Amino acid sequence: MPTPNGDLPTHQVENQPPPLGDRDFYLSDPILRATAPRTLQPYGTAMGAQDTQAHARDANRNRPELMTFDAGGRRLDEVRFHPAYHHMMTLSQSAGYAACAWDGGSHLEHAAMVYMASQVEPGHCCPLTMTYAAVPALRANPEIAAAWVPKLTARAYDPSVRPVAQKRAATLGMAMTEKQGGSDVRANTTQATPDGEHWRLTGHKWFCSAPMSDGFLTLAQTDGGLTCFLVPRWLEDQRNRIHLMRLKDKLGNISNASAEIEYHDAFAMQLGDTGRGVQTIIEMVHHTRLDTAMAPAGLMRGALTHALHWVRHRRAFQKTLIDQPLMQAVLADMILDWHTATWLGLHVATAFDDPDARPFARIAVALAKFLNNKLCPRVTYEAMEAIGGMGYVEDTALPMFYREAPLNSIWDGSGNVICLDILRTLARDPQARDALHAALSTPRGTDARFDQALSAWHTRWRGNPAEIEARAFAEHTALLLAGSVLIQHAPHAVADAFITSRLHAPNGHIAGSTTGLDTQTILKSFTD
Repeated sequence: MPTPNGDLPTHQVENQPPPLGDRDFYLSDPILRATAPRTLQPYGTAMGAQDTQAHARDANRNRPELMTFDAGGRRLDEVRFHPAYHHMMTLSQSAGYAACAWDGGSHLEHAAMVYMASQVEPGHCCPLTMTYAAVPALRANPEIAAAWVPKLTARAYDPSVRPVAQKRAATLGMAMTEKQGGSDVRANTTQATPDGEHWRLTGHKWFCSAPMSDGFLTLAQTDGGLTCFLVPRWLEDQRNRIHLMRLKDKLGNISNASAEIEYHDAFAMQLGDTGRGVQTIIEMVHHTRLDTAMAPAGLMRGALTHALHWVRHRRAFQKTLIDQPLMQAVLADMILDWHTATWLGLHVATAFDDPDARPFARIAVALAKFLNNKLCPRVTYEAMEAIGGMGYVEDTALPMFYREAPLNSIWDGSGNVICLDILRTLARDPQARDALHAALSTPRGTDARFDQALSAWHTRWRGNPAEIEARAFAEHTALLLAGSVLIQHAPHAVADAFITSRLHAPNGHIAGSTTGLDTQTILKSFTD
């Protein structure tokens, strides 16, 4: 039998870190304290609480379940979730995750909430991100917006299955992808036929994110071309004819459901002009990209928090792990990547709040999405390795972070799609190109090494890059933009280390292979 102090009959339990305990994701984060309003602290406290961590674990250990029929054989087309998932949804919706950018708050506040939520339970972020991002797309039809936007921006969570007019709050999903097209949505074959003032849709959607949402933005073919529609799940007196065919058995994002669905003559309302479906829904995509740029920064901080807690309490070879120089070098390199992703993502979020900065936001969010998501998997893996064997065990949070790390790069445009979109934007939008050049040049004269890197960038990319060079251009440009942001906002040691190791004389690609960093100051910058 265990003794009162936890020792076992065979051995004493020692050299094992204590539980993390309650944390405040806002107060413990120097970047948030420097950039985001203090009003976010209650959400940071709630996200870091042990009770929330327990709900996050339960939500990820109990997968959503598809309920196609009831006991009598009548179609339900519903997804049942563990109560822990509903707890997370209630917590975030009540705090304004989907609403704050539209009800007097800011996109910066929203981005900070994405960042904090991703540190503990990223699965529930998916439906809330789409709900947030749908608001500007719905404004393409004022009548639809008047009925739906107040429900989407209500600071409440209402999972009941009934028409949106009868609900306190609503969520909205997206169903665009089809088997034959993937990211090439112009290849969609779902058909829309007129039905009075509205439409009926028939077709199969290969990916439907958050199928328990109250409605979906979707694309379908009309005689006038690909058009955007809002498809409600419930009509006034019956279920809409949306059939949930199966749930995807995903690598990660486990608490959230993703499904294949079919429209069987489903009722739909048109959004935007006929034949301009992509242009209409791109407003939603533009805003979801902000979240897919911020979420990896949150995942990185979550993984690093667990790794740092471990190495501060674990001894090996007569030393605490954090006191070993090589471990310090590895962690400092990882923290530098976290700084890069977080400062860049939040800087882009501030551009979303400035109507005059829209051209910059358009190009910068794609660059941030690309870079941050390429940094995220290597940081989460190295955090797992820092913990060692226990990092590979589900008793810790690291397997969840590791499974989650690739997702945001794939969602709403994988790496190649984003890079090609960056090239198209710069070729077609002079305002975006000029805004990017201005942002890159802002710190000119501050650091000679940065100026040298900027000159090299101008020399190499004097003309429009060829398609085969799209990734090289995106990486080079995103790193330079991150350097510009860090020089202006980050601690000097962080900006100096970034310029030294990422721009001036790039070191190896493996964490810990960077030399000449002020490791002690960088380590302190994670919490100071």
